[in-house]
Amino acid sequence: MANTMDGGRLGCTTSSWLKTQSSRTSSAMDLSSPQKPVATQLISACQSAKKIWETLQTAHEGTTQVKQSKIDMLTTEYELFRMKDDESIQDMHTRFTYIINELHSLGEIISRNKLVRKILTVLPSSWESKVNVITEAKDL
Repeated sequence: MANTMDGGRLGCTTSSWLKTQSSRTSSAMDLSSPQKPVATQLISACQSAKKIWETLQTAHEGTTQVKQSKIDMLTTEYELFRMKDDESIQDMHTRFTYIINELHSLGEIISRNKLVRKILTVLPSSWESKVNVITEAKDL
């Protein structure tokens, strides 16, 4: 591992770091630019690679409390999920998929079987016969 300027340790070799840096545009690396990239603004005062990593990780994922709050909010949204009266199946599926993908990105995985059952329970009564056939055929 290579050392940082302040004696900390980097998780990559100097040559791989240089290759990564040289592949970036010079404007993105211009720290004197008045319009610095957000990540550069966040880490410009950091004194070690560890502090840079923690700052970027918190900015990207949020703190543990924020992450748990997001999970709680999305879980509630999942539990209360219903198909809207004027909504197409495609639109309903898109909304549902967004919730599931957000939960997944936060580490919350819901089994496929549970997801299918949830979708079947939120369909309108006009779909009842199709729901019954699917439920019986798949033994849900």
